[in-house]
Amino acid sequence: MALHTRAERHARFRVTGNLRVEDMMTQSVVTVEADCSLSEAAHLLVTHRISGLPVVDSDKRLRGVITEADFLRTLGVPSHHPTHSLWQTLEAMFAHHSGLQEPTGTVEEVMVTDVITATPEHTLHDVLDLMKKNRIKRLVVCDDARRVVGMITRSDLVRVFFDRIRQAGDEAPPATIADD
Repeated sequence: MALHTRAERHARFRVTGNLRVEDMMTQSVVTVEADCSLSEAAHLLVTHRISGLPVVDSDKRLRGVITEADFLRTLGVPSHHPTHSLWQTLEAMFAHHSGLQEPTGTVEEVMVTDVITATPEHTLHDVLDLMKKNRIKRLVVCDDARRVVGMITRSDLVRVFFDRIRQAGDEAPPATIADD
């Protein structure tokens, strides 16, 4: 029985390990160009309910990324500190910065240019490894010409995880009630 259980676990790992980024990523990615105003980029983050934007050139090639944390630093709000809970960080934002103005400047002034990326051919385990090693929440997915073709986030990974759980539940034999 133990050998059977281990074999099933290994088979599930092989199937999951073969999942490719192109099958998990979000393909409709909201992007901005470097000369976009910070105000407009912030508006895009809020209206699309996303936490980061790839910054591209006119050929859709990746130049950088701008995140919520970048905006907070620009506004003088300390981004999430490792010793603070998320709630402490949020309380500090609202308690100390009630008179904030819209950010000024362009995305290029604030964006991060050293972006960790994935390719559509990367596997689930490649992505998990990249995110873990680099302590990041999202990967921009680029083709060989460095054009943005998608995005994979922690939310995408959680969705895949729960889809697998649901599929495993659907494959389980139906419960039976023993006659007394």
